[in-house]
Amino acid sequence: MSTYKIPESVLVVIYTAALDVLLLERADKPGFWQSVTGSKDAIDEAWQSTAIREVAEETGIDALQHDLQDWGLTNIYEIYPVWRHRYAPGVTKNTEHVFGLCVSPDVVVRLAPREHLQDLWLPWQEAADKCFSASNAEAILQLPKLMKV
Repeated sequence: MSTYKIPESVLVVIYTAALDVLLLERADKPGFWQSVTGSKDAIDEAWQSTAIREVAEETGIDALQHDLQDWGLTNIYEIYPVWRHRYAPGVTKNTEHVFGLCVSPDVVVRLAPREHLQDLWLPWQEAADKCFSASNAEAILQLPKLMKV
């Protein structure tokens, strides 16, 4: 079995009906804020399964108890050079599939301390401005038209 990450991942924008968005600060890059992200564990893992697993691992939230939506958006982007060593030699691009997860405002977030330092709820436009990733910011900016509350 390969120890390299699969260059296929999910991005899950977690939000409330009031359009507040959950952001997480990366433990390996303090100051870098993002939504839930994560790679498939196996090439045949379904996108939705990856989203459910990553939300649980990173936030402790059970996505099956909330409204998980496949937004039908796919981004292909250049992997940041600082993280390319995690992928097979020559892999420079990642395919990211985008989901939204509507939760109640009182949902409890339990961070994975090895992955994230802190969490923050912000109004959607402020959340988009705070993201370091352009694809993450763009997904959040799509929230008002893609959300299902």
